[in-house]
Amino acid sequence: MTTNTGTATSASVGALLRQWRMHRRVSQLELSNEAAISTRHLSFVETGRSQPSRDMVLRIAEHLEVPLRDRNQLLMAAGFAPRYSENDLDSPGMASARTAVREILAAHEPYPALAVDRMWNVLETNAAVGVLTQVVSPDLLAERPLNALRMTLHPEGMAPHIANLSQWRAFVLGGLRRSALAFADTEMLSLHDELAAYPHHGSDDRQPTDTDANPVYVPLLVQVGDARLSFLAMMATFGTALDVTLSELVIETFLPADAATAAYLARHGESARAPTSRAGT
Repeated sequence: MTTNTGTATSASVGALLRQWRMHRRVSQLELSNEAAISTRHLSFVETGRSQPSRDMVLRIAEHLEVPLRDRNQLLMAAGFAPRYSENDLDSPGMASARTAVREILAAHEPYPALAVDRMWNVLETNAAVGVLTQVVSPDLLAERPLNALRMTLHPEGMAPHIANLSQWRAFVLGGLRRSALAFADTEMLSLHDELAAYPHHGSDDRQPTDTDANPVYVPLLVQVGDARLSFLAMMATFGTALDVTLSELVIETFLPADAATAAYLARHGESARAPTSRAGT
């Protein structure tokens, strides 16, 4: 399976398309009907007896929900130029998107919010993220790229201060693994394995109790000094992205899950209120 590594692959386009079809558990008949391609022609493409057109590669990739990064690899394997750009968020062509991201993050203050890439490397934060990072080791915060999941589960990160660590850890690792499998992404799987190997207290199969669980969502419970803060995490993506970077960008917001947390964030809002910060500066 092609992986989201950004490197070209030596596999044929037919073999890659077949791998994606098998990964999605779609039969040749189902895919041919959905993509308006004869089953015979699709079979010939997968076995290398026929070379697909650029339009056919994109049409099949669309129906198989192949990530944009891997659609570019499919096109290159078929002998075509990449279709989707991949620009750094700081590049001039991304000015509008960058402004939109920063405005969204700033609008969520005094609630913490950050923008991450597909590997959960931090791209942008708002000032309120400091409420969470104040418990993180300065050495860990100084790492570049700063990874949000490492910062959360590392023993020198937030982990020792998360009251429901077993519950939150299982939630984070489960979501990361599902994403890695859905995207056939070996880098994500490697990150999952690294995080899973971190030492931690408690047991992931511990049954939640009334004191650390909610019947409709998993809260993030963080002990900050004498205050126990309770957050509800929400994530948003660009729904119409045609750039690889934007298609993989996620904005995660931590909303107060109780009145005490809302009051704590409001009290700290004035000191935290500042222009949106760049994670790498």
